[in-house]
Amino acid sequence: MKNSILYIKITIRINKLLKVFEQVQNMCGIAGIVGNNIARDLYQMLNSIKHRGPDGSGVFVDNKTAYGNLDDIKIPEGSFGMGHNLLSIVGCKSGQPLIKDNLVLAGNGEIYNYRELKDQFKPILSTDSDFEIVLNIIKEFYNDSLCEAVIKTIDYLDGDYAFAVYDGRNFAAVRDPLGVKPLYYGGNKFFAFASERKSLWSVGINDVKTLTPGSLIYNKEILKIKNKETKIAYLNSLKSLDKTHLNKKILKKQLKEALIKSVQKRVLGLSKVGILFSGGIDSTILSKITMDLGIETTLYCVGHKNSTDLKSSKETAQRMNIPIKTKVIDIKDVRKYLNLVLDAIEEFNLMKLGVGMPAYIAAEMAHNDGLKVVLSGQGADELFGGYHRYLNLYHKKGELVQEDLRKDILNLYHENLQRDDAVTMANSVELRVPYLDLDIINKAINIPMKYKINGKNDNLRKCILREIGAELGVPEETVLRPKKAAQYGSGVHKMLKKVLKPANTKCFRHQT
Repeated sequence: MKNSILYIKITIRINKLLKVFEQVQNMCGIAGIVGNNIARDLYQMLNSIKHRGPDGSGVFVDNKTAYGNLDDIKIPEGSFGMGHNLLSIVGCKSGQPLIKDNLVLAGNGEIYNYRELKDQFKPILSTDSDFEIVLNIIKEFYNDSLCEAVIKTIDYLDGDYAFAVYDGRNFAAVRDPLGVKPLYYGGNKFFAFASERKSLWSVGINDVKTLTPGSLIYNKEILKIKNKETKIAYLNSLKSLDKTHLNKKILKKQLKEALIKSVQKRVLGLSKVGILFSGGIDSTILSKITMDLGIETTLYCVGHKNSTDLKSSKETAQRMNIPIKTKVIDIKDVRKYLNLVLDAIEEFNLMKLGVGMPAYIAAEMAHNDGLKVVLSGQGADELFGGYHRYLNLYHKKGELVQEDLRKDILNLYHENLQRDDAVTMANSVELRVPYLDLDIINKAINIPMKYKINGKNDNLRKCILREIGAELGVPEETVLRPKKAAQYGSGVHKMLKKVLKPANTKCFRHQT
């Protein structure tokens, strides 16, 4: 406990010092299009995702650039164009696309090891955008092959991102290894890519595909990325499933420090942050760490008046003396928000609606409070065996169930991560997910299942994470609170079933 407090105190001092030298942090939307006379269509693509970046826009078309308010920019005609909508979070408003010699880049997300890369590559920078370092590393590796340069570059990046780069002849577009940040593509008379599907629908591209993590678009072709076994070792099959000999005390210490570090780098430069809060162990640990790091923290919880999430959240916030904003919703609110959430997640899916609606409303509350960043506990259940089905699998398969957990982590991108990014960014708020830090994933996958699930009758699960929460000072009542899925804990799922009739449950599709 003393070591954890000392570690947090040191990181508070570092945090305060680094705020003086902080790079721009920006969340945004990106779009690109290949075809003839693409000006009007590029505008349409960017305009349809303006909510992702209301602080300014930039475009590049055939060696011509323009920056400013999207409606005031005159987009030139051409055959290749990229655009960017900016949500400025920290620092000045550095416009994208960024240009260096023959290379042009537009990026979405955060590069968390920006400073380490700056020290390693020592580039000459003209802006304080974290994506300028990405552009410079690509330039460093560029030897007449943009594809190879991009693949080499992403092996150095620690972040949640999607970006596209063009060298005057070829273009490449990639997303982070877990797919925390979205990227979609498709074609008809055009080929295009963007941060949301509606951007492609807006120009008549109906057959929209998701770029899978570990792949890249290169000149309309989808290629598999072959990386070194460095920071994304977890993508490979588990090397050894016999981890029962590992020391729990050491593993717990390593995981605790990794959690603190992961949260720290996601709030660095921020004075305040919101947390999508359920009163459960995952989000409570995050709130405890942000408070200990000296970040002004506000919790946001949404649910029916009798929901367990609202009750537990209020009790936990009171015990921990953390400000909380709650919103009680009823069937009228569910009807009001239904189309808004559908438009954000871009498909009819009852499960996504049930989880996405409380998150959408919480993000709306955070936006109204002037916040641009919220954290969530996404990924903790998959890493530490939180779902009840893992209990049954563990009883049948023992340590081999780790492979099920690993697969679930790798599949988060097309369900949970897409949904959560969509509903928060619909309110111009960036969601960050500390549990999905690559270092935490690698450590968690190497923790024996017996430290995650304590036998076949363990109805709490996530044992090692709960123990860490207790050591950090999370109240005992929260440490021992059973897991309840968000759509059920909030009471939204039950209300949705009443609102939705069988005739309304067709697969949702955006109408262009």
